[in-house]
Amino acid sequence: MPVVMSGLELEAFLREEFPEAQANVTVKVEEVGEGRIKVRALIDRRHLRPGGTVSGPTLMWLADCGTYLLILSQIGKVALAVTTNLNINFLRKGEAGRDVIGEARLLKLGQRLAVAEMSIFSEGQPEPIAHVTLTYSIPPREKRGVK
Repeated sequence: MPVVMSGLELEAFLREEFPEAQANVTVKVEEVGEGRIKVRALIDRRHLRPGGTVSGPTLMWLADCGTYLLILSQIGKVALAVTTNLNINFLRKGEAGRDVIGEARLLKLGQRLAVAEMSIFSEGQPEPIAHVTLTYSIPPREKRGVK
């Protein structure tokens, strides 16, 4: 499926439709392609647990937000697409002082359901710190909720 929204368009959509979404964790789109996306969460001390580990909620937000943007990049502005399942496996410590990078790909994109997976890395590290699978419900065309 061809890309219908660029990284800049996705970030603008997120700011317009969900202005509160970037209040705690800023997510940037680095690359978007057919069935794939690469996103970055800008990490600072607010995102760390004691001991300098990137928190689980921060990683879950990157996975959820990044995968939502991946789906929109393929189907266009659909504000009412919602997460129905998110499963995350924490594999190793996300290190303080490094942004986290999510690389997601679509496993299935149907009319009403999308399934994707994401690997999350500490910037500059080769091994993933988390692996996530996500499922989204896509509303029927007449109920897509775009302003």
